[in-house]
Amino acid sequence: MLILFLLFIIQFSIACACLAVTTEQQHQLAMEGWKRAKLNIKIKTQTIFHCYGFENQTYPPDNVLGGGVPYQNITSCVAPDGRNQCPPCWNILRNAINSSLKICGGIGLFFSFTEFVGVWLTVRYRNQRDPRANPSAFL
Repeated sequence: MLILFLLFIIQFSIACACLAVTTEQQHQLAMEGWKRAKLNIKIKTQTIFHCYGFENQTYPPDNVLGGGVPYQNITSCVAPDGRNQCPPCWNILRNAINSSLKICGGIGLFFSFTEFVGVWLTVRYRNQRDPRANPSAFL
């Protein structure tokens, strides 16, 4: 029961933290992640989300906030006239990050309160006497 209560506290704290992350904090975390990401991760992200660069498409590829490779290497970014047609990745990732945090926080709150109900039921109904038992018996 103590373990369930500690699990409730941890899960509740993480769920509240997920729901409390502001847009500015999400932006800062995503920018740091983009700066530290390896080249293959940036390329996969840009290919999957059909975007190029983090916030600005005009950064050179070797810039930490750039795409890592020229936009011509991302097949979905090349327009018929040869220019970059992909939006910056932050515009697309913002919605994905925000919805993921809200979903994780909501699910975490649901299960943490479910655990709390389990602890309450355990305390409430544990060690009750059986009404059909012999009243003179010790247990």
